[in-house]
Formats: sequence, structure tokens, C-alpha cells
Amino acid sequence: MKVCVVGAGAIGATIGVRLAAGGHEVSLVARGAHLDSIRADGLRFIDNVGGHSGIYRLAASADPGELGLQDWVFLALKAHQLPAILASISALLGPETVVVPAINGLPWWYFYRSGGDFDGICLRTLDPHADMMRLLPCARILGCVVHLAAELRAPGEVHCTAGRRLIIGEPDNSDTKRLRAVAAGLAAAGFAVECSRDIRREIWIKLIGNLSFNPIAALTGYRMDQICADEQLLDVIRAILREGAAVAARLGVDVGITPDERIGIARQLGAAKISMLQDLENRRSLELAPIVGAVIELAQRVGVEVPATRTVHALVQARARALDLPAV
Repeated sequence: MKVCVVGAGAIGATIGVRLAAGGHEVSLVARGAHLDSIRADGLRFIDNVGGHSGIYRLAASADPGELGLQDWVFLALKAHQLPAILASISALLGPETVVVPAINGLPWWYFYRSGGDFDGICLRTLDPHADMMRLLPCARILGCVVHLAAELRAPGEVHCTAGRRLIIGEPDNSDTKRLRAVAAGLAAAGFAVECSRDIRREIWIKLIGNLSFNPIAALTGYRMDQICADEQLLDVIRAILREGAAVAARLGVDVGITPDERIGIARQLGAAKISMLQDLENRRSLELAPIVGAVIELAQRVGVEVPATRTVHALVQARARALDLPAV
């Protein structure tokens, strides 16, 4: 298969390298010094989980138009970067191209074919003018939930530090030929792949973890193992996990997991640096809207009080302002 990964950072590079090692024709969309290093010296990948360490010489460009039509396109960008790039990825899309957004937080397509009172709506925090819905038809999309940890240590150098689990599913929860094909390709590339018949539940299970752990990491500077060893912080995290689960429940999603069980999943990541902490340390925009802001907006819509979430959100926004970082 021809596969393009748009956003060859930590997660995107991990997906791209493993698919390339599995025999797929992989290209990358990247920019800046990272792109320059990949072009000059290849992508150096250190795999602490599987056996894919090495230097990978993959086609890479800042312009998707240079890479041609693809069978699969993985979007591994920050949510605030999506509107700018979606207009340009049309050059990658043939009639049957499947698009897999491997992104954090609540995805902009969440209510596409969701059923219920909110079917088809766009959230103000994610896609206020429905630009993304317009630029990328949701019929192309397979949902994806990523359970792995990776870091961009230097331009052209990515370390995968924990995990290899990917959960994919159709927005309408159906079983399709394209779902099985993408799952088979990812499994052959060394991922632990699950095909979900309830992808929104999987999104919420990860989202409530990000909702609670990401802001705490940004505020404290702690790695995941340090957070999980601090009982005072875990009390805050449990409160946020309960609030997130309550919002999901009002939308008809039973996360089916207790706060302590979700904390147990986080412990499996060991000493990983969570993404929002990596962004803060590297003075990049903090990804608050899809992880925290969207949950607060939904809480308002469905009538759930989320005081712990609101407090932590305000503190992270203040932290971002103090460092002159955008919080988007």
C-alpha cells in the first residue's frame, strides 16, 4: 500500500517507520529542521518496544502535492494544525483513499453518524465554522485511538518509549472491508491492533486519561511514573476522571472503567513524558481545546458540572500565558 503520514513527529514517525518496515511504500509530510534532517540523513528511529530501530530513508516533503495519490493517509498532527493542512491534502486523496486521524482529544468528526440528539453537530471548540467537515468528507475517515508513547528527541530522531496498541473503528461502528485491510496492515507492521465496534467508547477511555493527566503533567513537570506515585495528584486526577466519565455517560457512552483502573493503564507507560509536557518543554502550543475545552463545552451542553476540570484548565491556561505560549 502507498501510505502517507501527515505530521511526522513522535507518533506519526512511529506509525510511518513501522509501516515502512512492514513493506509499505511510506512517505512523510514534515517541516522545518525535522524535514531537513530526514531528507539529509534519514529518520533515526529508536524503538524501545519492538525491533524496528534503525535509520529510515523515506520520501518526505512539506508539500503533500509532491507525494502523489495514496491508499491510506494518517493524520498525526495537533488538532490546531489540522485546518491549515486539510486544504492541501486533497492531492493525496484518490477515490478510495482512507484517512485515519491519529490525534489526541475529541476528534472534530466525533458526531458524524453518531446518532442521537447531537448527530452531525460541530463543536465550537473544535471546528466552529465546520471548515474541517467541509475540507475532508467524513466518509473517508476511520477512527483511531493511539496507546503508545514516543518522543521527538532531536530533528530527525524519534524514540518510541512505550506501547504499541492502536484501536481503529468506523464512525458508524460497522465492520467493513477497509477497516479489516487497515487493521491487517498495522498488525503486520508490529502494532497490537483492535477493531472496535464502539469507537466512541474507546475515544472516551483515552480522552478522560488525557483530560486528567496531560494538564497535571504540564503544571508539575512530572513524568507519568512521578504523577502515579503522588497520591495528592492522584486524588485530583480521580476527580477529573469521574467528571469526564459523567459527561460521556450523558452522551450515551459508558466508559466501563473506574478511575483506579484508568490510572492503572497510565502506570503501564512508566517514565514516559506525556505530550502536553513535551510541548511545554519545547515551547510549543499546548493542545487544550480538543483535550479539555471540548469536554467543558460538552459538559455545558449536557448539564454536567465539572469543577475540577475547569480549575485545572484555568491553571494550565495561566501557565501557558506566563510562558507566552499559545493554548489552543
